[in-house]
Amino acid sequence: MNATSIPTDRPAPITMDAPWRWLGAGLRDMLKAPHLSIGYSILIIGGGAAIVYGLWEIGYPSLIPVAFGMFAIFGPLLAVGLYEMSRRIEAGEAPRLFPVQFAGPRSPLQLAYIGFFLMFAALVWARIAMLLYALFTNGSYLPMDQFLSFAISTGPGLTMIAIGTVVGGAIAFAIYLLTVVSVPMMMNERTDAFTAIGVGIRAMQKSPGAMLLWAWLIAVITTAGVATFFVGLALAFPLLGHASWHAYREIRGA
Repeated sequence: MNATSIPTDRPAPITMDAPWRWLGAGLRDMLKAPHLSIGYSILIIGGGAAIVYGLWEIGYPSLIPVAFGMFAIFGPLLAVGLYEMSRRIEAGEAPRLFPVQFAGPRSPLQLAYIGFFLMFAALVWARIAMLLYALFTNGSYLPMDQFLSFAISTGPGLTMIAIGTVVGGAIAFAIYLLTVVSVPMMMNERTDAFTAIGVGIRAMQKSPGAMLLWAWLIAVITTAGVATFFVGLALAFPLLGHASWHAYREIRGA
C-alpha cells in the first residue's frame, strides 16, 4: 500500500455537498460486492444481537438501549474491513474485506490506542446510563414492559431519557470527532493516533458546516437502522462504513 505524502496537519476544505457525495460513493462500493459488504455487516450485527439477547435473558432489558449506543461508539473501529474493501476498489483491485493492510508497522498498535479509548468511552457511557436508571427509578428493577411505560409516559422517565440523550449525544459527538478521520487514516498512512485525531478536529474547525452535516447524516441513518432493529442496520452499517472511507480521502485531499 502506498502511503500518501499529504501534510498531516492540513485537511482539505470541504463543501456542503460533500457528505452527499460520500454517501453516493459508499453506495457504489457496497453495490460492487454486496455479498461482502452486507455479509460483513450481518456478522458484526449478529454479535450485537447476541449481546442484546443476553441482556434480556439475564434480566437487564433496560440496558438494551445502552447496547445500541455501544454499537455507535465502536462502529468506526468495527468498520475496518469495509474501509479495506473501499481501499481496494479505489486502487482498482478486486474487492476484499481481509486481510486488512496497513501503511506501516506501527499502525495496528496506534489503532489499538483508539480501541482502548473507545472502550473507556463505552464504560463511561454504560456507567452513566446505570446511574441515571438507578436515580430515576429509585434503584428498583423494572421489567421491559414497565420500563418502556415508565420511560415514555412519566415525568421522571422522560427526564431520564432527555438527560441520557444529551449525555449520550455529547459522548457520540466526541467519538465522531476523534474517529471520523483517524481510523481509516491509520490504515492508509504512516502516522500516529494523536496526529490522525488532530486531522479530524482540524477538519471540523476548517469546515464546520459540512462536518456537522456528515455527523447529522450518520446519526439519522444509524437511528433509522436501530429503529428497524437489526434489519436496517445490515444496510446502514456498510453504507456508512464505505462512505466514511471516501470522507477520509476527501478530507485528506486525495
